[in-house]
Amino acid sequence: MGLDVMEQSNFFKLIGTLVLGLGSAAAIAALQLQNFQTLEPDLTATLTPEQATQTLTQETNDLNLLSRLPDLGFSNLIANWAYLKYLQYFGDIPARRQTGFGLAPDYFDITINRDPHFLRAYLFLYNGVSLYAGQPQGAVDLMATGLSQLTPQTDPQAYYIWRYKATAELLFLGDPQAARQSFQTAADWASHFDDPESQAVAAASQRTADFLAQNPDSREAQIESWFNVFLYSFDPAVQELARERIDTLGGRLEITSDGRATVRIPME
Repeated sequence: MGLDVMEQSNFFKLIGTLVLGLGSAAAIAALQLQNFQTLEPDLTATLTPEQATQTLTQETNDLNLLSRLPDLGFSNLIANWAYLKYLQYFGDIPARRQTGFGLAPDYFDITINRDPHFLRAYLFLYNGVSLYAGQPQGAVDLMATGLSQLTPQTDPQAYYIWRYKATAELLFLGDPQAARQSFQTAADWASHFDDPESQAVAAASQRTADFLAQNPDSREAQIESWFNVFLYSFDPAVQELARERIDTLGGRLEITSDGRATVRIPME
């Protein structure tokens, strides 16, 4: 049975909305990325409890619709739309103050399952689900789902995802064995490439994996992982936490004259 006239009308309106939305994706992403990078909320912006509840209800309804939407061969379109919706969700600071970030895993469940090759989304997944939603196991599970469908040959730089996963496993789940395996896989995948960036990641990941193999409680491994948090977090408060943890562990975080971050690791 095909769709009736009313269902067809609603369906094509929805598809039209998705297409128009993605047509302005660059502008939306640029605006929302400013929120990720600065995270300086408007202290005068507030929502009443009723408004916050209404906002959360609408966000939940949007997620339910996206999760049930047939892709008709355009699964990456739905993944991109869910990702952009997440950026808007994350950037709504007044609402997040009141309702938190608990829906973050749901946005990325849609994004990763619809398009596991959407590599850029994994960084936001790692930060949003591990740090802001406080669900590191959920972040690890989502990354594992995506990684099961990736290869270094088809997805260059997917080795970064193994590093995000390893960092969550080591710092938030307290599982150095799983972290060692993830760092080792990151090193193996990065070693497929000859460019300086990949070789640097391969060396750093191998070094951390070796540290964990010899000493699961290694300060070097923890410093490397907190340095990873510092590099890839968009929140100044999280970066400051990473800096403090590095200092506590005996490391020294430095910013070079050209703006690059480096870390000095003490000998154990």
